[in-house]
Order: sequence, then C-alpha cells, then structure tokens
Amino acid sequence: MGPDTIERDKDGAGSVVFRFEANFPNETWNNKYLGDSWSEVPMETVNLLLKPLAAALFLGWCFQWLLHIVAIFYGMTKLHRRSSSSSSSSSVELASFVGVTILKPLIGVDSNLYANLETFFTLTYPKYEILFCVENVCDPSIMVVQGLMSKYPTVDAKLFVGNAKNIGINPKINNLAQGYDSSKYDLLLISDSGIKMHQNGLIELVEACREDNTGLVHQLPFVTDTPGFAGIVDKIYFGTQHARMYLIANILRINCVTGMSCLFRKSVLDEAGGMAALANYLAEDYYLGQVFLSRGWKVKLSSQPTLQNSGTSSVQHFQARMIRWAKLRVSLAPLTMVFEPISECILLGVLTSWSVGTLFDWSGAAFILVHLLIWFLLDYILLLIIQGGPLPFSKFDYVIGWLYREMTSLYLTTKAYASSKITWRNRIYLVRRGATGIEVNSRSNI
Repeated sequence: MGPDTIERDKDGAGSVVFRFEANFPNETWNNKYLGDSWSEVPMETVNLLLKPLAAALFLGWCFQWLLHIVAIFYGMTKLHRRSSSSSSSSSVELASFVGVTILKPLIGVDSNLYANLETFFTLTYPKYEILFCVENVCDPSIMVVQGLMSKYPTVDAKLFVGNAKNIGINPKINNLAQGYDSSKYDLLLISDSGIKMHQNGLIELVEACREDNTGLVHQLPFVTDTPGFAGIVDKIYFGTQHARMYLIANILRINCVTGMSCLFRKSVLDEAGGMAALANYLAEDYYLGQVFLSRGWKVKLSSQPTLQNSGTSSVQHFQARMIRWAKLRVSLAPLTMVFEPISECILLGVLTSWSVGTLFDWSGAAFILVHLLIWFLLDYILLLIIQGGPLPFSKFDYVIGWLYREMTSLYLTTKAYASSKITWRNRIYLVRRGATGIEVNSRSNI
C-alpha cells in the first residue's frame, strides 16, 4: 500500500478496522504526534461516535412531527372564530367600543392599492380615524388617498406628506412618526399598504384587545387568492411552513409579532419612549412585541389571519422577502442559521434517512419517500385550515407549488446567509446583530 492511503481490513480477531498510512515530514514527527495507537480505529469506535448524532437527528425528526400535529389542532380551534360582536354588530354593542387610530405607511402604488385602502374606509367599526403617512411629496399614492377621501367624506381620514422624522434608521418608523404624534386614540393599528381588511376585521382585533391585561393583538400573515404561479407559492408558504412556526411560537409564548397588521395600546409604547424606541431596529415589530412582554402585558394572536394583497406578486418578489426576513431572523437569533435549514422537509428527510439507517438499518430511499408524502399531506391539511375554505387552485397546482417551495428553500437560506445586506423600501442596509444596521446606499424614490 502506497503513501497517503487508507485501507479497510480485518484485524486478527476478525473486527473491522480502518488502517491509515501517511507520509509525514519525518519519522520523528510521526512517532511524536501520531504513535502506534492512531494507526487503527475500530469500527465499533466509529459507531460509538456516530450513534449519538443519529439519535439526536431522529429525536429532532420526531419533534418536527409533533409540531405539525400541534399546529394543525391549534389552528382548528383558534382561527376563523368570529366573535359575538362581529357576528351581530348591533348598535348597542358597537357603542361600547373605544376609538382606534389606523396608521397607514405608503410608498408607491400597485394595481391593488386602491382596493386595499378602500376596505379601511368601509369598516363597520363605529369610531376610528385613518392617518396616511407618505414620505415623499411626489409619491403617486397621494392621488389614490385623495380620491378615496373625496369618495368617503364622512370617514375621519388625514394625509401626512413629506414630514417624515429622522429618529432612526427604520424608514417605516420614520414615516409613521408624523401620524403617531397626531393620533387621538389610545388604541393604534399599524397596517401596511398591501393589507386587505374584512368589514368586521377591526371589531375582531379590538374585542381581543379588550380581554384582561392584553396590550397587543397581532395577526397570522396570510395572502388573498392571487392568480398565477407566484400567488400559489405565496399561499403555500404562508399557509404551511410559516403558519406552522407562527402558530407554535404563539403557543409557546415566543415573540412572533408581525408589523404588517397589529393593534396595540399607544400609552404603553409611550412609556418606552414612543416610536423612537423602535426607530433604530430594522425588525421593529419584534421590538414592539418586546415592549409589551417586558412590561407584563399579554400579546395575543387574533382569530382572523391578515390578508396580504400585493399587486406586485412575483416569484422574484417572494424570494427577495424570504431572503430579507431570514437575514433579520439570524441577526436576532444566530442559532436559526443552524436550526432553520434542518427543519425544512427535504434536508431533514435526507439527514434522518441516514439516521434511521444507522440506528435501525432501515432503507434510506423508502424512508425519504414516506417522509415526503406524510409531510406533504400534513401541509395540505394545515393550508386548508389557514384558508378557512376551498383553495383557489387544483391539487396538481399544489403539488407543483409545494415542491418548488421545498426545493428552493435551502437555496434561499444559503443566499441569505451569504451576505448581511438587505434591500427594503428603496434603501440598502447592512444588518448587524439584534436587527440594528446602517444604511449603505439609497435608491431613487418611486
């Protein structure tokens, strides 16, 4: 056997061993640093080292199935439960509801902006104001808002233009600060421009916030029925992988507040310093949740998912969001860099197939096929629960969309970890630990 080779053989007792032979700089170095004991490593020792790893992977795999089942049952009992007030909407019941300020940050227009904003002018809630915040005086969304204000003159709505405050690095918070300071109600709803609201949606949120010691109510992100492949992928992601972890986080009381639609008590945020307390974080929604949790307030999940209805739906747009969110999650919890990829269906299946082969001598190929099939079916069940009705696409479309989402997840995760720069609201930021960051470049405004 030549130099720098490895031989697999049997020793005198018939045990499988690995024999290593290598040419090192000189015999003295070889004797000093390796010695005779390193020339043979019994297979039993290798197995002893690998089995704990295999067992850990198998237990992690079992835990993932537990998360699937718990999320499904929690979704069945929690979501799409209409409150008594929203069902009856009697004048006596509605009169007891306090006023709400709705903050709407706007930048640019898309084909659905008018329809989305109009749903907030037609709410059945008895007393609310809408404050539209626009950073740039040349923003085309101004004309959309002015048109709706003329169409619904009885709705208390105001438009703030060009008075964004420079209180931190977060452009959304800088923009909203002008409306926040002018709000006249303690209950405040931040709702992104791409959100479509049900007529009774605000009643549901306020009723949840009226429960004892509840300071903030957030909604599970979901999407409307958008045609095309991008709409299918969007709905599958937000109705399966994202929904599962969001529901589980809510059960475990882990802060998972999303800033696209959340109702909270302004007086509590004022105690922490107001909008300025959030302005230096790119993940302002996470820190908004922390403000309430750290002060002993309850943070609750609404029974109604929030409906994203962007008019710029595309696969590229979806992937850009996934990459940006992954970078922010890593900045908040670095261990997600390890645990998120191995919690995805395909990679977990491949790793666990080796695990069960090592532990139980099972067929890896058969195991992966069964693993994929069961995961696929449980995801479909959860998606139906989040949808609250029939899906807008066929089962074949679901198969294609699900496979695409699963097969590209590791690529998107790897791409997210390759750089700490994100593009958000026409700006480029360098993300730092704790979702802080610095702006490194600005794109031209829309």
